[in-house]
Amino acid sequence: MCDHYNKNYSRRDFLQRTSLGLGALALGSLIDPAGLQAAAMDQGHILGKPHFAPKAKRVIYLFQSGGPSQMDLFDYKPLLNKMNGEELPASVRQGQRLTGMTAGQTSFPLAGSIFDFKQHGNSGAWVSDLMPHTSKIVDDLCFVRSMYTDAINHDPAVTFIQTGSQFPGRPSIGSWVSYGLGSDNENLPNFVVLVTKDKRGQPLYSRLWGNGFLPSEHQGVQFRAGANPVLYLSNPPGVSSDSRRNQLDHLNSLQELKHGEFGDPEILARMSQYEMAFRMQTSVPEIMDTEGEPEHIYEMYGEDSKKPGTYSANCLLARRLIEKDVKFVQLYHQGWDHHGSLPSSIRRQCKETDQPTTALIMDLKQRGLLEDTLVIWGGEFGRTNYSQGTLSETNYGRDHHPKCFTVFMAGAGVKKGMTFGATDEFGYNIIENGVHVHDFQATILHLMGVDHEKLIYKYQGRRFRLTDVHGHVVKDILA
Repeated sequence: MCDHYNKNYSRRDFLQRTSLGLGALALGSLIDPAGLQAAAMDQGHILGKPHFAPKAKRVIYLFQSGGPSQMDLFDYKPLLNKMNGEELPASVRQGQRLTGMTAGQTSFPLAGSIFDFKQHGNSGAWVSDLMPHTSKIVDDLCFVRSMYTDAINHDPAVTFIQTGSQFPGRPSIGSWVSYGLGSDNENLPNFVVLVTKDKRGQPLYSRLWGNGFLPSEHQGVQFRAGANPVLYLSNPPGVSSDSRRNQLDHLNSLQELKHGEFGDPEILARMSQYEMAFRMQTSVPEIMDTEGEPEHIYEMYGEDSKKPGTYSANCLLARRLIEKDVKFVQLYHQGWDHHGSLPSSIRRQCKETDQPTTALIMDLKQRGLLEDTLVIWGGEFGRTNYSQGTLSETNYGRDHHPKCFTVFMAGAGVKKGMTFGATDEFGYNIIENGVHVHDFQATILHLMGVDHEKLIYKYQGRRFRLTDVHGHVVKDILA
């Protein structure tokens, strides 16, 4: 009995049962208002407004799961072609760790890209012929060719770039944004997730867009292709909308009584989710119905844009979601893990993603939405400059490489037509302006008007943040 009482003893109980009670709390607010505000934030209250004027109101994050090969897409290394087949110099490798997939190799032959590179636009950005559509908009893009991460395998690397930790259980970046800034739309989730259907690759888990220890209303909501885009959203047969409304009203009354007794903030979160689900019964089918889009929009995004659940259709849907003020839209596209048969596999990936990605950026731009929307493209790490397995004139594979990879951004707050950072002539080490994953995350939050060191949540006695204990805003890429 005592254990049950102690377990459910809330702050409300404490204030009611102490001799000073609310009077002490009021006095504390006069003596140390900043401390009281910090305590409120620790308990899960949103900021209410950004720390400073934001450049970006919304984010579309196009996550390419598996680790795209930067040396076959954007990081041109002619020396690799010249030295194709020769051994990776020990002075370049510097004893860096390898995955279990190549640790047993006795030879590490350098593998030049078989794809042609050209410079494009006024910025002169290098892009391979795998990305003909992207090459046309390089003057709207900001390439970061000096990204690096702490993880060498997929699961910890994806978890790290999505949540700021290699260990499961932390809130995702979209959840942090939702928690910190709140919602601009009452009828749709603040954080929506779209996963390309029928794609094979490294597994994706819902914890990647989970709320972790943040209140549960901040978790990402996955929209799927098909008759029921959100699981368990539709009413069961025989239950009308009026009946559901009446049920929720009674349930909320019970929940309010429960919250009054225990003061558990998760009760309020649960009530909020029930109400959101009810409103989404109307708003989700409306947003998912793209049949009203003009034919030239479908042509812009490509033929797959009429097939629900494809990457192309999800890019179009992402634009529709941010038009409705959804704050964070995350797309996941699997299939970039090319340990072998890279040339044929990466061609297929680029055919699926190049045109829709470009169309999304162009579409946002023509609608005036790119000015306050940040678009991000990239994976969890890069690929090696040497071949995993047998190297031939037409075929090779590349292992994981955490020490350098490329992402690009477009839109609100980032410089246009810029290439930031550089790797050595072997494409193995960063030689200029390294950007750690936490720097990348700090910069995203900064563009949304959030100081990454001040967006915190107290959990199990520690103040957590997305960037853990370090991270710097990459000011040189800011417009």
